[in-house]
Amino acid sequence: MDELTPGHILEVGLGFWPSKTLLRAVEMEVFTELAKHPEDLETLQGRLGLHSRSARDFFDALVALKFLERRDGRYYNTPSTDFFLGKRKPSYIGGVLEMANHRLYPFCSHLTTALRTGLPQNEIEEGGRNPFEARYAEPARLKEFLKAMTGVSRTSNLAIACKFPWSKYRVTVDVGTAQGDLITQGWLILILRELVLTCPRSDQSSRTMWRRMGFRDESNLFLVASWSSRYPKAM
Repeated sequence: MDELTPGHILEVGLGFWPSKTLLRAVEMEVFTELAKHPEDLETLQGRLGLHSRSARDFFDALVALKFLERRDGRYYNTPSTDFFLGKRKPSYIGGVLEMANHRLYPFCSHLTTALRTGLPQNEIEEGGRNPFEARYAEPARLKEFLKAMTGVSRTSNLAIACKFPWSKYRVTVDVGTAQGDLITQGWLILILRELVLTCPRSDQSSRTMWRRMGFRDESNLFLVASWSSRYPKAM
């Protein structure tokens, strides 16, 4: 029998420490700042507005967690954080981490109540008929949700975009698209005539992402309600 140790228990029980460290780093755009260029402690601390008492420990904790590297007194992103957590890059997946920090993590504090009552502890608890009504009612919350859906599906979208035979089709339909990330990854591989089906309330968020990804001509990008019966005709 292996020797009993409390290691796994403590690792899971205190797992919110590394989790919150990463989530706060995403929130404060540590990786986005370092995606520009490496910085020393004082410069990075100043640009992020952190107090000198906590800045070094915070950055070094990210080094220990293998999210940053420290070389010759300067902090660098790791290859993975530079690629996936630089907010200005099309490969950014941090939207889902932003939502986890602001929305999902607080819900966890109500887990005991949920287990004892069987009642939902998300936006329904605030009086909404369903969680989506609350998200769509507030532009900031909707934007965060759409970015989260893009972030959580980005890796799959990249894989699909690389395998799908885009050149065989003139029109592509993306149903339930959030910000249109899959269609955008396809565009990065091959210019397409596109039809995007989405909810009109995500229109501006989708267009903002498309422009950031490099779209200039939106004449063939259609945004319609997924429940609408009037779709543009196939070309």
